[in-house]
Amino acid sequence: MGTEGANFRVIAGRYRLEVRLGRGGMGVVWRATDQLLGRQVAVKELPLDEELSADEARRQRERTLREAQAVAQLSHPNVMVVHDVVEDDERPYIVMELIDGDSLADRIARRGSVDAPEAARIGVDLLNALRTAHTAGVLHRDIKPANVLIENGTDRVVLTDFGIAQVPGTPTLTESGSFVGSPEYTAPERMTGVRTGAEADLWSVGALLCAVLSGESPFHRDSLGGILHAVVSAEIHPPDEAAPILPVVRGLLERDPDRRLGSAQAEQMLRVFLDTGRTPPVPPGPSTPTRRDVPERQPVTAPPRIPSPARPSPLPLSARRALIAAALVAAMAGAGVSAAALLMRGGGDNDRTPPPTSSAPRTSPGTSPPTSPTPTVTGTRSPTSTVDATLSPDRPPRIP
Repeated sequence: MGTEGANFRVIAGRYRLEVRLGRGGMGVVWRATDQLLGRQVAVKELPLDEELSADEARRQRERTLREAQAVAQLSHPNVMVVHDVVEDDERPYIVMELIDGDSLADRIARRGSVDAPEAARIGVDLLNALRTAHTAGVLHRDIKPANVLIENGTDRVVLTDFGIAQVPGTPTLTESGSFVGSPEYTAPERMTGVRTGAEADLWSVGALLCAVLSGESPFHRDSLGGILHAVVSAEIHPPDEAAPILPVVRGLLERDPDRRLGSAQAEQMLRVFLDTGRTPPVPPGPSTPTRRDVPERQPVTAPPRIPSPARPSPLPLSARRALIAAALVAAMAGAGVSAAALLMRGGGDNDRTPPPTSSAPRTSPGTSPPTSPTPTVTGTRSPTSTVDATLSPDRPPRIP
């Protein structure tokens, strides 16, 4: 048992939990003191739910250890440092570096959206950190403004909360049939269960760039079905504020993961923008040949062809995507899952980047009036949306 005091609690005989910084779906974060080394740290505590079965409690503990394993493998200035993992009274805790700063979501809620150079700077740091993570085989899978911290004084960008990361050699959290993530920032291939790879994290960065420039994700809708349709099949409309870095945003929000802009290429394009004020166009890749890459063909006189029996024309890609989105909604509805349950476990809309307050200028004309932001706390994070449904990202619904 941890040692209790009037205003503190000591766990593992070493870490004194002093001030709660925030609570989210994956745990409670405390400002704490490492009494052995005499330094300030952040401690993430896994909440205990007495209603959980033994198997569910085990999965929660595995999730906490997964986060520690994922981050411990990485050494990068833009990734949260993990110092220790301890267990006290059968509850695991992750001991991390303490970042004196707010989440990107909190900062936008108080100060308003950022300009294109600041968005590009944030994008460069995140893409660089992700390249290190992906090289190590670690997929974050929940990149959103609430999981990015901005350090006070230095403006250092820190990617945190690897709670649902995929680590080599460990089972994924979705194997039990649950979808875990933040829908407005989730790549379409993950949403439909086609595949999960490093490209999905890059899609999330594209959505995040739109959110920090305009105040909300381009895929925000008022219903679960609307979000699924927007991600999977609807035409994508980046905000007007993204115009200076539009080639990067469009390249990252390419629905085909094989044609999506890579992390190194996107980072380089943003660096060029920071140096010159202009973003170069996306150069054609192997799947997008230029005209000179296509060999010219001489006309050939072919013999007359015997017409084949008429076959029904295949559905266009947009129609197939719409059917997939509809099937996803039907699958979740059949499992008794509401839109509110997907967007926020426990209520609210904290997975959406809060719109700027009245004191901060609104940059995008014609958008919906901002709603009242959720009260923010230094170092907090929005809980990850979790849906327990028959829908599994590894098994998409069948479309006739």
